[in-house]
Amino acid sequence: MTNTVYTKTSIEEIQNWLKENLYEERYIHSLGVMDASVELAKMYNLDIEKARITGLLHDAAKCFSNEKLLEIIHAHIPEVHDCELLNYKTLHAPVSAYLAKEKFGIQDKEILDAIRWHTLGRCNMSDFEKIIFLADKIEAKTRDKEFRHQCLELLKEENGLNKALFKCFEATIKSLVDRRLAICHITIDVYNELLDEISK
Repeated sequence: MTNTVYTKTSIEEIQNWLKENLYEERYIHSLGVMDASVELAKMYNLDIEKARITGLLHDAAKCFSNEKLLEIIHAHIPEVHDCELLNYKTLHAPVSAYLAKEKFGIQDKEILDAIRWHTLGRCNMSDFEKIIFLADKIEAKTRDKEFRHQCLELLKEENGLNKALFKCFEATIKSLVDRRLAICHITIDVYNELLDEISK
């Protein structure tokens, strides 16, 4: 596949750019998220081509230095919340969305939002945003196989997408607590929202 309806840049060109701008393992991860995004899009009858391009580009800025990420955020993405700056590991998400728009010409709001929120999540995420978030956590190339299996099993249940997503947020918050890292209130809000959803 060479072209998408969402960008004039071919998949091959995007992959070549990512190869040059990501560490090898992160590039392999991006290919895995692309595949997992397509897998989940098929499962939930969502736009497969949109999922493919979003999964591929979700970590476009991941290997930029923290200084470069902050420079781009302060210069071009003023809507970034202060709490998003608490943890350097989440800085790449808004910058990756910025790159998708400015470098690759993507205008589709759902793609940009899914990239923008694939680390912290946000309340009232669309199903498309949810599958991209989940794909990032369960792709088969670099992520834990047992965790992937557990999430895929949850997807088979009623309200499975929210259950699998909740499992991801639960694991993320536990990890942040264990490492004594700051937790953005946005992530806590999503956790509480999902807890309410799966408790109904």
